[in-house]
Amino acid sequence: MNEVLSEYFSTLKMGKIQSHANMAVLPLLGGGEDSGYITLQKALKSDSLHIREINQQGSVPELKVQNNGIIPVLLVDGEELVGAKQNRVLNTSLLLKEKSETIIPVSCTEEGRWSYNSNHFSDSGNLAASKIRRRKSASVSLSLKSCGEYRSNQTAIWSDIEEISRDARVDSPTRALGDVYQSHKEDLIKYLEAFSSLDNQKGIMVMINGEVVGLDIISSRAAYHQLHPKLVKSYALEAALCENKPLNPEESLFEEFVDDLLKSSEEVHESVGYGKDHRFKSKNTLGSALIHKNKIIHAAFFKKERTVEYMESFSKRRRFRARGS
Repeated sequence: MNEVLSEYFSTLKMGKIQSHANMAVLPLLGGGEDSGYITLQKALKSDSLHIREINQQGSVPELKVQNNGIIPVLLVDGEELVGAKQNRVLNTSLLLKEKSETIIPVSCTEEGRWSYNSNHFSDSGNLAASKIRRRKSASVSLSLKSCGEYRSNQTAIWSDIEEISRDARVDSPTRALGDVYQSHKEDLIKYLEAFSSLDNQKGIMVMINGEVVGLDIISSRAAYHQLHPKLVKSYALEAALCENKPLNPEESLFEEFVDDLLKSSEEVHESVGYGKDHRFKSKNTLGSALIHKNKIIHAAFFKKERTVEYMESFSKRRRFRARGS
């Protein structure tokens, strides 16, 4: 395990476990000063950030981002962007440089649309459901190892959205993940009310049906506070759509999860923004961390699934680079 990440975990404190229905949350608390960046939400609101297709024709796995601000912007792995020719999610966390133009790696979350409904992208207010984030993380790690690209298994993501839509009993005209979130808006509000953000919170570890499924850490308290609703909804959507089993949120289960991930092997890759993209894998966990100047910007870990992850062949993935219909 990376020494920076291991040391950071040792400084985090556990808050009081919060529970609702079949989901439990362990707040991760930390001190220290906030890092010098702002979130996607804040940058878009200030009109310093503009996100569009890479050209008029568009390319499914890529978008162009212009940061006109004088401060870096954090884009979190799984954040959903809506608009332009189709909705997308980030394939990895990025710290965009100030006064920069960047081509970012993304995946589609709206299979049934390839036509403009706006010139620019906006923030949907959601992250991809935790199941999608978990599987996407695995396929992106395989892509990085195979060919050094932040590509996902797009076919698998569409399949996951189809499965989630079926479980939610949602018939979306464009097969959009956002329509599933909208259909369960009232349920998700109840989860948000149960899992409020604490003043010194910097992370979240989540258990569903008595099993730890993942965690997220953000270095900045201000950024975490803004991202907290997105993170909660990401896990809550999975909780709301799965079988409700008895919940026994013991701290020892969370501790076992961290102990396992601290034994992870590590690979390091260049980020398209500031910092390095670190990929981790252990016996039971997988995940990634964006590290810049020996500081954790964002880290996300998930419990491995029993099913085997796979990556599309390069020839199959190429067709998503420039989709015309």
